[in-house]
Amino acid sequence: MNYIPVNEPLLDGNEKKYLQKCIETGWISSEGPYVKELEEKVSLMSGRKFGIAVCNGTAALEAAVIAAGIKEGDEVIMPSFTIISCASAVIRAGARPVLVDSESDTWNMDTGQIRDKITGRTSAIMIVHIYGLPVDIDPVLKIAEEFNLKVIEDAAELIGQTYKGKPCGNFGDVSTFSFYPNKHITTGEGGMIVTDDAEIAEKCRSLRNLCFKNGRRFVHDELGFNFRMTNLQAAVGTAQFEKLNEKIIKKRMTGKLYSELLKDIPFIKLPLEKTEFADNIYWVYGILIRKEYGMNAEQIMKELDNLKIGTRPFFYPMHLQPVFKKSGMFRNEEYPVSENLAEYGFYIPSGLGLTEDQIKYTAEKIRKVFCD
Repeated sequence: MNYIPVNEPLLDGNEKKYLQKCIETGWISSEGPYVKELEEKVSLMSGRKFGIAVCNGTAALEAAVIAAGIKEGDEVIMPSFTIISCASAVIRAGARPVLVDSESDTWNMDTGQIRDKITGRTSAIMIVHIYGLPVDIDPVLKIAEEFNLKVIEDAAELIGQTYKGKPCGNFGDVSTFSFYPNKHITTGEGGMIVTDDAEIAEKCRSLRNLCFKNGRRFVHDELGFNFRMTNLQAAVGTAQFEKLNEKIIKKRMTGKLYSELLKDIPFIKLPLEKTEFADNIYWVYGILIRKEYGMNAEQIMKELDNLKIGTRPFFYPMHLQPVFKKSGMFRNEEYPVSENLAEYGFYIPSGLGLTEDQIKYTAEKIRKVFCD
């Protein structure tokens, strides 16, 4: 068996056909028709009125945070256990991230800690869905309504997932998606902002396009970004979108097969199959090593690499990030669940290009590492 990468995208639809159309027509920039088509498809999927395509998921977060009105001196409550893009978007808007720990079973933010973190400067809560299961959203929305807070939903990892039957990306004031190659829909790089708020949508459109002034293109009242998505990227995404349901079915089949093959290994904790509000979509298949085993994720990942199995570590908590510690942020803060996830968590090959034989081979080698 050749080396099995942690992710291999699946490009088996109309990607080549639509790219060829872009080349033949000359529409390769952000002005092309596939951008609008992808925006419409994603907004329809998420039950939102507006979709704004951007160049990546980080750009989506940065534009969404600014468009939601987050400003200097504000505080935004968010999980410590997430990708740094979430915190950096808040910081670049001049605000301060205020962290909560994670739940030990779902690995999502512990919504029960939010209320105690609210101050007079709190302006928003950022929901971040992690790895396959959505955050328990209803308690967050209730708190946000009570304290008049904005809700920003990062649904980057859960394209096609639902919460209590409603699509992820449908909650709060503004939501974001990522189309990185390991996502259910990929454009290589790319992202999307969705919202029901016309002002937020228009602000995001302006921010992604250098804040060109209407009627006077090269006159600017404020500074924006070049966050535009190209028609080439959108063409790939449009083709990918046509097979979204198949992709979700495959992700869930992959997760269930892994769980069946690995279920009796005593030294690891596997992802929850479901919660009361969602079935796991297994964006990635994560494994959490039990402390009593005596080895951490880094050590196990090295052993699996020697066996030709690609892996990737779990997120590193925001309160431990060197770049933030240098600036004195999160001083003396501890989030033990997040710390445990970072120390003992990793994920195994989970991409849509993964075959059943590769899944079985991976599970066999994991058993060898933990059980031999």
